[in-house]
Amino acid sequence: MKKYLLIHVVMFSLISLLAPITALASGEKLPSTGLRSSYMNLSVPQVQSMPNIAIRKKKVWGFYGHSTIQHEYETKTIGNNRVVIDHTTGLMWHPSGSDDYMKSNEIKKWIRSFNRRGYAGHYDWRVPTLEEAVSLLEPSEKNGGLYIDTVFDIKQRWLWTGDSCRSGGIWRVYFDDGYVDWGDVSYLFVRPVRSAR
Repeated sequence: MKKYLLIHVVMFSLISLLAPITALASGEKLPSTGLRSSYMNLSVPQVQSMPNIAIRKKKVWGFYGHSTIQHEYETKTIGNNRVVIDHTTGLMWHPSGSDDYMKSNEIKKWIRSFNRRGYAGHYDWRVPTLEEAVSLLEPSEKNGGLYIDTVFDIKQRWLWTGDSCRSGGIWRVYFDDGYVDWGDVSYLFVRPVRSAR
């Protein structure tokens, strides 16, 4: 009797451990990708070891790569405002973002102004963390030659994030070539995000 009980316990344990792997193999989405939503000061090695990314080429300043997240995007209109909801990550994105590119020192002011308008009835929009912005990088060119899904505008091809780099500057994501690096002298765009959960 003990022998059969032990076999059942071992089989149940194996099934529990293999369930997430089986779900991924069958194309099902796991409930959480664990994307960080609070800002951090990150080193290059920390960025190169982020979860949910596949790196094509490491560089001294960052990497070329893409997200491994299987997104479930939905475009929705709330009031007169269009949003993109990612049911996989639980994030709500502005489909485009800032009309003009800006310097890093203009980001906070722009976000405050954006939130005063209450886009789509929400006042808690923010600059994405590096993990959140990188989650948008597709493995191949999908949208006007950019590594981003077609639910997003292509004008905002370079984005600021809310994360700083230990070497100085702010982390950035480039959708024209799938590159992630840091700096503070560039003129880039902001694509606001908020939690949809």
